[in-house]
Amino acid sequence: MNPQAHPQDPVDAIVEQWAAVRPDLDTAAMEVFGRIFRLSRAMGDRMERAYAPLGLARGEFDVLATLRRAGEPYTLSPRELSATLMLTTGGMTGRLDKLERAGLLRRSPDPHDRRGLRVTLTEQGLDLVDRAVGAGLAVEREALSALNAQQAGQLADLLRELLRSTER
Repeated sequence: MNPQAHPQDPVDAIVEQWAAVRPDLDTAAMEVFGRIFRLSRAMGDRMERAYAPLGLARGEFDVLATLRRAGEPYTLSPRELSATLMLTTGGMTGRLDKLERAGLLRRSPDPHDRRGLRVTLTEQGLDLVDRAVGAGLAVEREALSALNAQQAGQLADLLRELLRSTER
């Protein structure tokens, strides 16, 4: 590898340290996943900063965005939300309580199940999530601008394949 073509990053330093103390290790996977983990953390922090001026944390955005993506009437059950967001029902209840108090969603009885509830985005929630998704996409586009369109497409394809293989 030509060091001028690819400047060193913190993952390179970690891999070099392992090579010095354990030259027998194949660290190729560490080079990929170390960067994915660091990228995820860095982008998560950037997304938090993008949502903060709107009064949202990432977890709250996730709930509102899930309802928004459901399409009109922007309604799901708490169980559907929990499954989509991989949250416990207790964790979901806390988020729903906060968002309902803020007027961003409402809970109502499920007309098809007397024991169930439906969670619906309010007009205020719809407006807020639309602004938040725009702010988040701007942050993502800025980060992705380090790559050209072909590279970004290749990366998306490679990550899709890797994700598919790990979720089997």
